[in-house]
Amino acid sequence: MSEHYDVIVIGGGSAGLTASVFGGELGKKVALIERERIGGDCTWSGCMPSKALLKVAKTAHAMRTAQNVGIHAVEPVVDMKAVREHIRAIIAEVYQHETPEAVARRGVETIIGEARFLDANTIQVNDRQLSARRFVIATGGRAAIPPIPGLQDVPFKTNADLFENDRLPRHLMIMGAGPIGMEMAQAYVRLGAQVTVVGDQVMPRDDPQAVEVIRRVLNREGVSIIESLVTEVRSTGDDILLRLKNGQEVSGDMLLVAVGRVPNVEALDLEKAGVQYTKQGIPVNDYLQTNCPHIYAIGDVTTGPKFTHYAGFQGSIAGRNLLFPIGKAKGHAEILPWVTFTEPEIAHVGMTEIQAREKHGANVKTLFFSLAEGDRAVAEGDMDGFIKLVYRGGGELLGATVVAERAGEMIIEYALVIAKKLSARSLVSTIHPYPTYSDIAKKALSNLLVRELLNGRSGHFLKAVVKRLP
Repeated sequence: MSEHYDVIVIGGGSAGLTASVFGGELGKKVALIERERIGGDCTWSGCMPSKALLKVAKTAHAMRTAQNVGIHAVEPVVDMKAVREHIRAIIAEVYQHETPEAVARRGVETIIGEARFLDANTIQVNDRQLSARRFVIATGGRAAIPPIPGLQDVPFKTNADLFENDRLPRHLMIMGAGPIGMEMAQAYVRLGAQVTVVGDQVMPRDDPQAVEVIRRVLNREGVSIIESLVTEVRSTGDDILLRLKNGQEVSGDMLLVAVGRVPNVEALDLEKAGVQYTKQGIPVNDYLQTNCPHIYAIGDVTTGPKFTHYAGFQGSIAGRNLLFPIGKAKGHAEILPWVTFTEPEIAHVGMTEIQAREKHGANVKTLFFSLAEGDRAVAEGDMDGFIKLVYRGGGELLGATVVAERAGEMIIEYALVIAKKLSARSLVSTIHPYPTYSDIAKKALSNLLVRELLNGRSGHFLKAVVKRLP
């Protein structure tokens, strides 16, 4: 005999937590199934530990380069066991708000175990059979392991276990030049390791000018970046050897594999529920329903973007849609900001220049604003970066890229303008505190509006009028 629930959510990461709590707080009988630990990758092996490690590395870098601001520099002594304990403490601080007890206070029953479908309305968890009117699949993803000869025969790390590392490698090799690879490259080189990144393309989703800044900064700090593919991996004594497609060989004593993500779908027995899926994930419609309308899928397990904030957004939308079938909201956002947390950070929202030109052709314009023109950035010594605005004539903002120490905080101003279809003047006419990074974001957009004004008919008229004035 199965136990019945209004909603069963499978997966306790950002997406699943958000969806389940929404139902629980509305008084529905909700079960949250999690095979390991509530919080998912973000809490345990993604966002939180990586940002904690980056902060540790930034501190070490500041000690090493303190002479730049008139303080006697020292070479930091890095105790990786202590660093690991610090990261664990950060995780514990976050997790206290996500424990089964904390979730229960919000009306959700947590069941630890692996769920698999028996049919379209029933799952098996441990020795229990559970049924529900609605299901949400939010099982997330895991690190992709490429089928490279010899890789499975050597010890390597992924994000799943990197943050439990308690030794500083002599030479860390990173397979993959995406956001995770570049963040961890900067973290470990600042901690004192030699670092080599191998990838066929550096951060391919980001603006090429932004990528060049990060490449230059990481090279300056000592990271070696090789744009090639690994064709073979093998052990050489205590080291690991990578053979590359370009003929090079690289060896080191630690290997991080960061070449992408794959969805966690295999253990769910989705075939028994009739849910369709591919190697890329579970396809969903505009309202996050699978081909079985009473079964929703959200977050990294779907074929959509893989971001914690996007998963949380979809969790809130799915929670609403499955409980309020009238007036459903769309669970796919056209305007999605993202951030790579190197130093400087790279943040982006909307269209890139290439995307905008493909859609709007010759009407597309760009404005490049150097961070050296922003007073707070000058005071902070943060002048490697820039703001790039992509727009159409008249000042309609289509996209923005920000490269700055606090780009992740700055990008939201542009995200609001684009997503809410606000006029650029609405941001520029709002007084910003000075000197701040948000004021730099305003200043860049103000420059855009002034340029458009002066180069247009109104500008020519104003120039003519002013010229005649005494």
